[in-house]
Amino acid sequence: MPPTDAIAKKRQPVPRGIARSGPVLFSYGFRPFFLAAGIWAVAAMALWIGALAAGWEIGGSYGGAYWHAHEMLFGYGSAALAGFLLTAVPNWTGRLPVSGLPLVILFAAWCAGRLAMLAPDGLGLLASLAIESAFLPLLLAICAREIIAGRKWKDVKILAGLAALALANIGFHTLIATGGDVGFANRLAVGAYVMLVSIMGGRVVPSFTRNWLAKRHIDHLPAPYDRFDTIVLLTGLAALLLWVTTPETLWTGLACGLAAVLHLMRLWRWCGWQSWDEKLVLILHFGYGFVPLGFALIALAQLGWFEPVAALHVFTVGAIGVMTLAMMTRATRGHTGQPLAASRLTSISYLALLTAAVLRPMTSLWPAMHLELLTLSGVCWMLAFSLYVIEYGPLLWGQRRERPIRP
Repeated sequence: MPPTDAIAKKRQPVPRGIARSGPVLFSYGFRPFFLAAGIWAVAAMALWIGALAAGWEIGGSYGGAYWHAHEMLFGYGSAALAGFLLTAVPNWTGRLPVSGLPLVILFAAWCAGRLAMLAPDGLGLLASLAIESAFLPLLLAICAREIIAGRKWKDVKILAGLAALALANIGFHTLIATGGDVGFANRLAVGAYVMLVSIMGGRVVPSFTRNWLAKRHIDHLPAPYDRFDTIVLLTGLAALLLWVTTPETLWTGLACGLAAVLHLMRLWRWCGWQSWDEKLVLILHFGYGFVPLGFALIALAQLGWFEPVAALHVFTVGAIGVMTLAMMTRATRGHTGQPLAASRLTSISYLALLTAAVLRPMTSLWPAMHLELLTLSGVCWMLAFSLYVIEYGPLLWGQRRERPIRP
């Protein structure tokens, strides 16, 4: 074969979505997991609001508060993360995605976990623990196989975040079964998500912003990844490790304060203010903005100026919730052939979720309105993900994109 032909062949895009027969839903990883994430975000929050406002009994031996924490982090969160990784990893490695029967099996493991958590005492805590804990190790094994086979060694840090999540989930269940305090496992999971948002956000936010600004011939573009970004990530990691292990110390407060400043500087370097008229790009900057805000409020919590649980929810509802919804909407539009521009419904869903993220920590400032603020924040959360399911559900289960997607 002539050298030029070999080069041309090498540059051809790798075809994606290899399952061309069977349900469209299982032709690509983002389809079932993004849809399930949207549905479960609404259902799990509705159950939690019912428990708060009407005294519904949820979670069995876990209790309503721990069940809610678990299902937001390891139910909704793991589904959204799986949908993103099963779509992004093939683009990073140039390998074909998981689809068809293997995807069905992986999705069934996630569904089995949700069913087990609806009535954990029905099968016994040990059986429920085993069933629910299976999904994240499976997802880790799949991503590890693809990253190692593709020799994408710089992406091994993503595997470390996934491994931390899997360990946090097992630890959460173990502490519940033994009567321990799940605070450590809860913080470990949140810390792992924040690091994943910091790492992957550092790829997608400046990249998508740069692409959008370049199309409009704007010269002031986001700064490329450099040594400063590495310092930011390492500082954030150190601050999170201190917060996970010793959450109520002055050193933790100082480290989180420094991480807040550095992450804010990093976000400023991405020139998000220039994307104000395209909400599909702007929401990524808002989502990442909750990372420095979360660090700042955790630092203030060490000084007694803010409630620790309210500060934690800046990370969960803000950084995790907003960033995952931003990626779910963008990836769904891009991989189903829709214009990469936010529709009116999408913009409303963003506004609803941003409102939820702002209201939830306000319980620290107005404790007399604790229940009302929690309920209103939950309603805004449900509105945001209901709109996602309404708008994007038909695209996820019923519209197949035949042309290849370029990595």
